[in-house]
Amino acid sequence: MTSIQSVYIHIPFCQQICHYCDFTKFFYNEQLANDYIEALKQEISTYVQEEQMNVRTIFIGGGTPTALTVQQLETVLSHIAQKFNLDACEEFTIEANPGDFSKEKVELLRAYGVNRVSLGVQVFDNEMLKTLGRIHTVKDVYNTVSLLQNYGIRNISTDLIYALPNQTVAHFQDSLAKAMDLNLPHLSTYALQIEPKTVFYQRYKKGQLPRPPQEDEVKMYDILKATAEENGLHQYEISNFAKRGFESKHNLTYWNNDFYYGFGAGAYGYLPGKRYGNIRPLPAYIKQAKKNGKPVLHVDVIGKKEQIEEEMFLGLRRMAGVSKHQFADKFGLSMDQLYRSSIKELMDRGWLMEEEDKVALTEEGKILANEVFERFLLEDTVIH
Repeated sequence: MTSIQSVYIHIPFCQQICHYCDFTKFFYNEQLANDYIEALKQEISTYVQEEQMNVRTIFIGGGTPTALTVQQLETVLSHIAQKFNLDACEEFTIEANPGDFSKEKVELLRAYGVNRVSLGVQVFDNEMLKTLGRIHTVKDVYNTVSLLQNYGIRNISTDLIYALPNQTVAHFQDSLAKAMDLNLPHLSTYALQIEPKTVFYQRYKKGQLPRPPQEDEVKMYDILKATAEENGLHQYEISNFAKRGFESKHNLTYWNNDFYYGFGAGAYGYLPGKRYGNIRPLPAYIKQAKKNGKPVLHVDVIGKKEQIEEEMFLGLRRMAGVSKHQFADKFGLSMDQLYRSSIKELMDRGWLMEEEDKVALTEEGKILANEVFERFLLEDTVIH
């Protein structure tokens, strides 16, 4: 059987809905959260029928997992410990908002082997945090980092967003400098995307969301790369930077196109031959999960053509690029056989570079990554 590398578990509850977020999320309600946790346990147990299954990474995301009470969080962690071998798990991450942690919650996480925390900082500016719909303050960031480190959790990642409404290059530079001053081992940084069904989308449609010009967004990205490098964080993926040895093993599962379970409302999983997406609305998810343990909304069949395309899309997000010999070993076809003309065109444009055994994005290619990825779509008749 093909091994499952990783597990993603979605906790969709938030104390506040951020203005830019389009993930599956709902305002926290204690009874609803209790019902959801029971449904989640049923789903996990349906897929993982043995005890103490070995996986490399576990990631509890959201929403805001730390919006749960200590008791609810313990119920989730206890079930995870029952179904997965935590002693063999190399990286166990939980997402959190600054200010959400109590000593009891941190002690609980430590007791169950959580060894990495991803903090949704977003920006080091209290007024801009309010604009984003965040409820934490900059002071909460410092207090949370200190609390986690005092309990021995030092593998902490911060999330930043740039190209925010009314944000200048100098403002981003200042926010980034404050993130660097924390001297944490990992940084994830994303340009703001205006997603449908968000507060920001409604404002954008009305012309009420002033965005920085595109050239400023490019400058911010250039500053980000240079500043991270100066502070010992190497870029290992388009949006991610880390000290050596602190790259996110869980996210590398996605970019390496390996298999993983996705549990919870709106979660996605990737199993041999298929990707599946779960039901998003909570009542429907809970009802279906309790009924048969498989609250799946849709399944996409992943044939060889789709696997090859995803290998290129996902692999090119990594700075290491895509290995030609690993590609050939995996698919029984050479990369040149399928993509020689696309690779040559992208190299001529300065978006792709080729070394003996790999292709990878150039600096300009990182900025125009989506255009690069389009060149690796295959005709239906190419793969039989």
